[in-house]
Amino acid sequence: MRTRGDWKLADWHALEIEEVLAVFRSDAARGLTDQEARERLARFGPNQLVKAARVSLPAMFLGQFRDFMVILLLAATLVSLFLGEYVDALAIIAIVTLNAVLGCVHEYRAERSLEALGQLVSPEARVLRNGLEKRIPAAELAPGDIVLLETGDRVPADLRLLQAFNLETEESSLTGESVPVKKDPAPLKQAVSMAETRNMAYMGTVVTRGRGRGVVVATGMGTEMGRIAGLIQEAEKFQTPLQRRLAHLGKVLVALCLFICAAVVALGIYRGEQAYQMFLSGVSLAVAAIPEGLPAIVTVALAIGVQRMARRQAIIRKLSAVETLGCATVICSDKTGTLTQNQMTVRRIVTGAGAAEVTGEGYDPKGDFVGMDVRDPGLQLFLKIAALCNNASLTRGEISIAGMFRDVFRRRPGPAAWGVRGDPTEGALLVMAAKGGAWREEIEKREQRVAEFPFDSDRKRMTVVYRQPDGTLRAYVKGAPDVVLELCTHYLSDRGVLPLTGRKKEEFLRANGELAERALRVLALAYRELPAGPAEDPARLSEEEVEKGLVFAGLAGMIDPPRPSAQAAVQKCRRAGIRVVMITGDHRLTAHAVAGELGLLEKEGVILTGPELDALDDEQLRAQVQNVRVFARVAPRHKLRIVRALKQNGHVVAMTGDGVNDAPAVKEADIGIAMGLAGTDVTREAAAMVLADDNFNTIVAAVEEGRGIYENIRKTIRYLLSCNIGEVLVMLLAVLAGLPLPLLPIQILWMNLITDGLPAMALGMEPVGKDIMYRPPRDPRESVFAHGLGWRILRAGLFIGLGTTLIFAAAYQGNPANLAQARTVAFNTLVFFQLFYVLICRSERHSLFEPGFFSNPSLLLAVLLSAVLQVAVTQVPFLQIFFRTVSLDWAQWGVILAATGIPFLGSVFYHRIKMRAREKIVYLKV
Repeated sequence: MRTRGDWKLADWHALEIEEVLAVFRSDAARGLTDQEARERLARFGPNQLVKAARVSLPAMFLGQFRDFMVILLLAATLVSLFLGEYVDALAIIAIVTLNAVLGCVHEYRAERSLEALGQLVSPEARVLRNGLEKRIPAAELAPGDIVLLETGDRVPADLRLLQAFNLETEESSLTGESVPVKKDPAPLKQAVSMAETRNMAYMGTVVTRGRGRGVVVATGMGTEMGRIAGLIQEAEKFQTPLQRRLAHLGKVLVALCLFICAAVVALGIYRGEQAYQMFLSGVSLAVAAIPEGLPAIVTVALAIGVQRMARRQAIIRKLSAVETLGCATVICSDKTGTLTQNQMTVRRIVTGAGAAEVTGEGYDPKGDFVGMDVRDPGLQLFLKIAALCNNASLTRGEISIAGMFRDVFRRRPGPAAWGVRGDPTEGALLVMAAKGGAWREEIEKREQRVAEFPFDSDRKRMTVVYRQPDGTLRAYVKGAPDVVLELCTHYLSDRGVLPLTGRKKEEFLRANGELAERALRVLALAYRELPAGPAEDPARLSEEEVEKGLVFAGLAGMIDPPRPSAQAAVQKCRRAGIRVVMITGDHRLTAHAVAGELGLLEKEGVILTGPELDALDDEQLRAQVQNVRVFARVAPRHKLRIVRALKQNGHVVAMTGDGVNDAPAVKEADIGIAMGLAGTDVTREAAAMVLADDNFNTIVAAVEEGRGIYENIRKTIRYLLSCNIGEVLVMLLAVLAGLPLPLLPIQILWMNLITDGLPAMALGMEPVGKDIMYRPPRDPRESVFAHGLGWRILRAGLFIGLGTTLIFAAAYQGNPANLAQARTVAFNTLVFFQLFYVLICRSERHSLFEPGFFSNPSLLLAVLLSAVLQVAVTQVPFLQIFFRTVSLDWAQWGVILAATGIPFLGSVFYHRIKMRAREKIVYLKV
């Protein structure tokens, strides 16, 4: 056993809770102070497992020289040094070095961008600091921190449990045992294996049920998970389907380019050109023609797009989701908190003694009960159930309600706004109770919670057991009205507790339906006085024993209004060919009312409930799901069937989820979407995308960005491949026509540097087109060259290559004395063809001016910089020595710009005519 002085004791499970807290000088109710946490974090380091070392910048730079063609080019350069061609050799080395720098920048940006994305989705932990509950990055946990756990959380460090309410964890990542382990904070005096330490929760395990809290006893590499960290050091390099297709395309293009370049070299030597000069030209042409930068540029385009999504609150966890987002045909969205505001407020209550409207706004605990006397004992018991069967807490700014409720009664409220920490539905009940004077903090001074049976979407209810001042036990229950009423045998009336007859039950169910028709979410409250037997040992209580023979206390109807942006987002999806399906556990009538407000219901008969879904087999569901727009009263297990049925019908499905039971459906969906605010760690890890604001509008924004990213990748491919085809054709056509080489090796390499570098990178940053959500979803099986892109690439490449060759031939005129000038003209013509063409590539559908000429300033600056550099190597005498160029006069520059600007101007006029034609058609239809 190790000493306690360094807080690395091996048998924390054997100590009493008070002993553990004393060792860490921590407080179970207040946790550490921020200052204590900082000091301990500095001493013990961050709560992180050691990661594999990342590639350093120098290593990344040297890696650029491992390419076979670059090595071949450098070898040829060494030969030229031995032959005395010092200027050529130095110039080529400089260009290759600049290319390596640019490639290193691309790779560095891609790596760092992806690292930044990883930090966006770093795990968090709920802790007590300075007596307040807060969320912090799990890496900032320190020994002695008090951590709060609930269903769906991933345990952030090794904890000695202090409390456990029906707490179970799944520890297969450590023990290999997939059956959840029930936890108990009692000390274990005898020696036990790790799998038997029921009062410990270990880093990396998952809370599958219940809730609890524990003190951090080990962090980072000091945890049990840290001991086996070597097994998880290697992070898998994952490529998206598009990246894999482009990698395959790259191999095909390499083979094709090498074949053509070899043909150019062979033909040149056959015609009498110097073998050394032809070899150097062939290698240079291969270096320029092979789109080796395409994978890096695509990765950067993906990373930049993902960062843009993050700024719109959509955090991408898997790059493959970026591609799939553009193909989405169905978005299955939870209602509460995603399509609605998730700010619940109780508006009406119904009890056995009457009904009342509840006034007040938001989470401010001020309001009245219009229609009932707030002093009525039955109403007070109803409010007490709402306050105690509850795990949320009221806050005001950063101040907890525990230290503030007295100020409310003294009419001395502070300046900060009221809020809820925890589930918004529970928050609404807590606020309602506070409006009637039932504050949990005051009640719990007299009553003590001794047991809890947590809510889950299958049980549809939650129960807590409190010890009364006289030592007896009372159970408080809340849940779905139909479920709770089935468990009740009596109801609370103004004449006391009476038997619940079938007629009275129907009355309450009708009241539930009326509330649901008003788009209110309804919960039922009940209680039960437990018999004397279990009071001696509450830990032996079972759900079946407690949740029977209940006394029905009443109904609470709360509203969660639709988000103002949700209706517009639904309409945008409709225009984009995307169907929106709402999924909720609420009553059918509530779902119908909300769906009607959102514009989801196109016709009758499009709502399917959970029980109706259970009655369908998979084939029947597959047939019906095509017309369903709303699923009501569903459980998480239904979500998985819904996803599978939609996918079998050929849809690309996005599915949202928050609870741990949603994880299978989220993982099954083509695009799994987790809630960042309300979601559990397990669901977030199963998801491809996390909504930082839990807002449906963010999903639509992500789809829009996903489509835009794919468009930008297509633009980059179009530009690079067209230009590379043009470059190869210039050399091939010249050799076939019996002309001298139109470009020298140094010129080819320079052209590759200034056209394939910054302009191509900037093209990937093009903003999303305004009409992108007016198009149908993309077929995920379609080629990247679909919709005529392949033909456009070939046409542009042929035009660039043929145009440059003709201008070179015209300048050369068969006179060797004109060769230097003809090469300079061809050199500039080919470069400016490409600089104009990158502007054309900004849009496949519109002219340059429709998306806004200045909407991508990065591209304009890249084109301007490349043009200035090109003019400099042509006109500056010092640079002419290296690049073998000669000065051109105004007339020659005019010919170059006129020739290269023709396709640019032609594209502008062509798209202008098309736009006028579209406008005319629209006018005639109107």
